[in-house]
Amino acid sequence: MPRTKSEELLDLVHRMGVVRPRDLEGRGIPRTYLDRLHRAGVLERPSRGLYVLAEGEPTEHHGLAEACKRVPHGVVCLLSALRFHGLTTQAPFEVWLAIDRKARLPKVEYPPLRVVRFSGAALAEGVEGHTVEGVPVRVTDPSHTVADCFKYRNKIGLDVALEALRDCWRGGRATMDELHGAARARRMANVMRPYLESLA
Repeated sequence: MPRTKSEELLDLVHRMGVVRPRDLEGRGIPRTYLDRLHRAGVLERPSRGLYVLAEGEPTEHHGLAEACKRVPHGVVCLLSALRFHGLTTQAPFEVWLAIDRKARLPKVEYPPLRVVRFSGAALAEGVEGHTVEGVPVRVTDPSHTVADCFKYRNKIGLDVALEALRDCWRGGRATMDELHGAARARRMANVMRPYLESLA
């Protein structure tokens, strides 16, 4: 039996986790099916232009999936990356996202974003690829996240950076070499050296 357009759309939402109207292009599924399934209660629309399964249980990192669906070139960083790696007890209400210095500022109503600008090298080095609810999510790795916290300590607080460093080291999330390497890559070697020496 050939599948209906609704079944094809539901299969796509199952696979992708979060679907935008543009994701239907080239798949032979009219955009009207999104609205039709939304009105039928099969799909939910958490924000304008994003659709998810109504019965789908959002994960702890649902906000990251939505943010990266909206801003696919962004990198989850700082407080949101700390939370993703389990290096903080804080739960930021904004998704911290790094974009290129020259990129246009994303206009996103939901989820709330806290955008910081990284250089091209910082957007590529020390970044891991993950999948959250079927959405590709790029996140700074633990050692570079810690170094970024020191670099942005005036925004997030030195106490947060120090807690992240201690938790990262004690939890075995990064070696001392990785922490030193990340500090050099982010030009934070002199700032972080005394704190790294106190751990060794």
